[in-house]
Amino acid sequence: MTNSKNDYFCFVISRNDLVTMQTKRKYYTAEQEKLARYAKALSHPVRVFVMDFLANNLDKCCYSGDMAEELPIARSTLSEHLKELKKAGLIQGEINPPYIKYCINREKWDEASKLLGVFFDR
Repeated sequence: MTNSKNDYFCFVISRNDLVTMQTKRKYYTAEQEKLARYAKALSHPVRVFVMDFLANNLDKCCYSGDMAEELPIARSTLSEHLKELKKAGLIQGEINPPYIKYCINREKWDEASKLLGVFFDR
């Protein structure tokens, strides 16, 4: 196909597309978004167990296998929960094949503690 000056493109934009193309108004503060991310990460009992396990074992390395022995869940399920905690920044992992060592990310943990404290102290 050759281009001539009579060739043109026609775009059809619906009202919904036009609305989504506009800049969305932000209703939440950065602190509210962080608080929600931390709360979501802690919204499952397994994840609370993991954080408690890590907090009670700060003096030694904590491997996912150690936690798997303590919980009646599959390793793959534990892995998904660890992934969520890591995504929120509450934990960090160090890979030493074939093991992964986990610990609490103190900076993010302290931030989460502060945000939750301010939220509940109102």
